[in-house]
Amino acid sequence: MNSFDSGLLGEFAIWYVVFLFSLTLHEGAHALVAWWGGDDTAYRGGQVTLNPWPHLRREPFGTVLVPLFTFFSMGWMMGWASTPYDPHWGQRHPRRQALMSLAGPVANLLFAAVAFLVMKIFLAGGYLTSPASVDFSHMVAPPPGTPEGSLLVPLALLLSVAVNLNVLLGLFNLIPLPPLDGAGVLEGLLPGPASRIYGLLRANSMLSLISLLAAWKIFGLIVDPVFSLILRLAHPGVLYS
Repeated sequence: MNSFDSGLLGEFAIWYVVFLFSLTLHEGAHALVAWWGGDDTAYRGGQVTLNPWPHLRREPFGTVLVPLFTFFSMGWMMGWASTPYDPHWGQRHPRRQALMSLAGPVANLLFAAVAFLVMKIFLAGGYLTSPASVDFSHMVAPPPGTPEGSLLVPLALLLSVAVNLNVLLGLFNLIPLPPLDGAGVLEGLLPGPASRIYGLLRANSMLSLISLLAAWKIFGLIVDPVFSLILRLAHPGVLYS
């Protein structure tokens, strides 16, 4: 195996670890808040956990095959998982449903904040620095002269992916269009009749597909500005074209 192949496989491994943890954190947060709110559906399914196995077993296509395909075809990962809940519980407790829906994106944004704080600590200590060029996977780099076998090399990749993936995962899911979490938040906050109508719209699979395509289009408009903001916060005074 040449160095390019081993480097790509190493990058894939780090990406997948971060991706799977982020997805598990997201779905585990949904399950935990639903359980706190009185719906034990996901709890009984073993999903109130940071163990990814229940999600891998429930959604192998979205947690294994799609991430594998998207990484090697596009250089970054996409995928999905899901957390079951009782819709009748959601109808009885719309505010609790809204909190359950909100929990996943918030968990991702909090994880991104923690990873960003760790990144800033390593930057301040001189253990990481701003690279000559940046992308989604390489927002920081070890200082020049760092040996290839140094742990700082995978750490820089891990922190870059953890910050960017979780910020974008959190923001994308907050778009209030089905089947995204933002739609569940909106349904839980709307007054009774409007909430019921929106719930019926969310249940329509064709409409959800159209809405998902629209959400992806909206998301495409915010990716670059969000990434630029993260870069400015990570490297104040450093300009990237």
